[in-house]
Amino acid sequence: MSSPQGSLRQRGGVSKKKSATDLKAVEQTTAVTLKTPAGPSSDWDYKIGFIVITVLAFISRFWGISHPDQVVFDEVHFGKFASYYLEKTYFFDVHPPFGKLLFAFMGWLVGYDGHFHFENIGDSYIVNKVPYVAFRALPALLGSLTVSVTYLIMWESGYSLPACIVASGLVLLDNAHIGQTRLILLDATLIFAMACSLLCYIKFYKLRHEAFSRKWWKWLLLTGFALSCDISVKYVGLFAFVTVGSAVIIDLWDLLDIKRVGGALNIKEFANHFLARAIGLIIVPFFFYLFWFQVHFAILSRSGPGDDFMTPEFQETLSDNVMLANSLNIEFYDTITLRHKETKAYLHSHDEKYPLRYDDGRVSSQGQQVTGYPFEDLNNHWQIMPAVNDGVMGKRVKNHDLVRLRHTVTNTVLLSHDVASPYFPTNQEFTTVSMEDAYGARANDALFEIRIEHGKQNQDFKSVSGHFKLIHNPSKVAMWTHTKPLPEWGHKQQEINGNKQIAVSSNVWLVDDVPSVPLDSPRRVKEEKKPKTLPFLRKYLELQRSMFWHNNQLTSSHPYSSQPYQWPFLLRGVSFWTQADTRQQIYFLGNPIGWWIASSLIAVFIGIIGADQISLRRGVDALDHRTRSRLYNSTGFFFLAWATHYFPFFLMGRQLFLHHYLPAHLASCLVVGSLVEFVFNGESSAEETVYVEKLGKKVRTSGPRRHVTAKERFAGQSQVPVWVASGVILALALGGWYYFLPLTYGYPGLSVEQVVARKWLGYDLHFAK
Repeated sequence: MSSPQGSLRQRGGVSKKKSATDLKAVEQTTAVTLKTPAGPSSDWDYKIGFIVITVLAFISRFWGISHPDQVVFDEVHFGKFASYYLEKTYFFDVHPPFGKLLFAFMGWLVGYDGHFHFENIGDSYIVNKVPYVAFRALPALLGSLTVSVTYLIMWESGYSLPACIVASGLVLLDNAHIGQTRLILLDATLIFAMACSLLCYIKFYKLRHEAFSRKWWKWLLLTGFALSCDISVKYVGLFAFVTVGSAVIIDLWDLLDIKRVGGALNIKEFANHFLARAIGLIIVPFFFYLFWFQVHFAILSRSGPGDDFMTPEFQETLSDNVMLANSLNIEFYDTITLRHKETKAYLHSHDEKYPLRYDDGRVSSQGQQVTGYPFEDLNNHWQIMPAVNDGVMGKRVKNHDLVRLRHTVTNTVLLSHDVASPYFPTNQEFTTVSMEDAYGARANDALFEIRIEHGKQNQDFKSVSGHFKLIHNPSKVAMWTHTKPLPEWGHKQQEINGNKQIAVSSNVWLVDDVPSVPLDSPRRVKEEKKPKTLPFLRKYLELQRSMFWHNNQLTSSHPYSSQPYQWPFLLRGVSFWTQADTRQQIYFLGNPIGWWIASSLIAVFIGIIGADQISLRRGVDALDHRTRSRLYNSTGFFFLAWATHYFPFFLMGRQLFLHHYLPAHLASCLVVGSLVEFVFNGESSAEETVYVEKLGKKVRTSGPRRHVTAKERFAGQSQVPVWVASGVILALALGGWYYFLPLTYGYPGLSVEQVVARKWLGYDLHFAK
């Protein structure tokens, strides 16, 4: 699997005594083979095939791209983000910025000002004067070129013309690829970058006998750039790094072989190879990846909806930050409301008690309930008091100060103690006690430390901007809440408890308001401040932490989510858009016939490899060296790309959808093209075998070294079977594409009978009644 390109290399030494005259004679004796009617496709045939497949790709992606003229599915997100870029308004998203920056660039090119925020599916683009066709043209362009790149991957890998056509044709005629690349979505950019990374690596590997040449460096760096673009769109682009990285590791292992063709490398030469690949495929891509974040920060200079996800220090770098403008220095004896940063719940209490026993039999303190409540209420009001009640007003609260919190409605004081919380036996219960106990017998248990996030010693504690953790002083647990509601006895509000893991970000709270300070108080008057600056790496690392955390929190159920085991069999899709009066709908679904063929041939490949290994163990060698090399190295590389883009999803706990399988599906189409040639191309003629073996010696013993071209490789070999097999596969795929076309393009509307007829595997289509 070290090579994406079939190799003619043999173990052991190679004779270098063949003269140029002898090699010329070899070519002359086989010239008649190259000219036979059953001979290979010429380069012009490949070029014509490339042009035709590219034109068809553009037609299929751009046809009717203006329909519907309404917001569709996740266009509400990525169209909105493009508008925020154009308005320079800070937003937050779990994906890296490169794909969204491309949309913003397209909007800038057509003079769009970002006034429309794509709030709801079904909102009219025409009414709101949005250049949506220009936005959709970007993924349509990249989706079209993805078909072309798929063709080039097969061509560069030395496959026959029908193999190139069937692999790219399956992508061309796939409804899921078409549907995803006609809308303002990120996956077209992701898949295009992934395909380019495979193509560039194949081009690089083919130059392995010209190591450190200008072309060698060019394709190595282009591979790294493509990989960088891939992961800069979505983090699942990491899977392409795993694909290429695995091939590189095997290739480096091969370079260590003392018996390798061309001679063994010394340690210094091997180190140079390793260092070059590390620079081209790790260091350079990482700097490109950082570059897009630098552009992201440079553009988004104004306060916006993404502020809440960032620390106050970060927010202070944004102009027009309303939260910072409204922040107040908090003083002892102020009445405040505390809000959990992540769940947005207020710290709340009411004059009701915990039950004596919980459902699991554990006993509570039967103290006053302390909960998280999502709405504003008087029971959210707490008075911040000093450790010693001295009655001195006007003293500011500082970082690391010890405080007590008095619940103003019930005149009790917040307390935590060594009693298990309702849901977490390992976490401490939060309750309240009387003022007398809070400053008397239970004084220590009612004492809490204000610990400002990234705060300095003696830093003022502020409302809104002062993110902090409330640490119970005796036990050192942090006040924490979560979204699972309490039972009826807790009015289905959130549980508040003491978390022993105080470092986690979910322990962070903020003071939402200071109700005791009147609106016309001089304390609320603020001088206009200039935005501060933070080092790039600090902003980048903070954003990365927030992105990873929120990405991992996408675990809630979704009516159209699906599991990885469903994807290869296309068991369900996603409803993107509907229009009841015309009975039109866009339902994201692949071409079932194409997907089932691709999945079947993935299984066939595994079976062939397994059978070959068992045969070799039993002393039966059914394949010649050349065929086995291509099967393991070239087809194996495509299979590796499929596996690395598919199996990692089984380890994820977040929401998953069918579109996550599209990169793996493209790789499976490459496997189809390769296996169709392997199975249906027939046995090589004697002339072809002799010719390729002698030509193999030529490319090994004369410089510069090169691979045998497809024209040379298929000399004298009948391609009728592979043409027939490819034609049958594409005809079936064409039928599937056409049959599901109304669900992909959103028109025409279908009758009840027509919708029901397309529910092949119980697809949850609309208008089926």
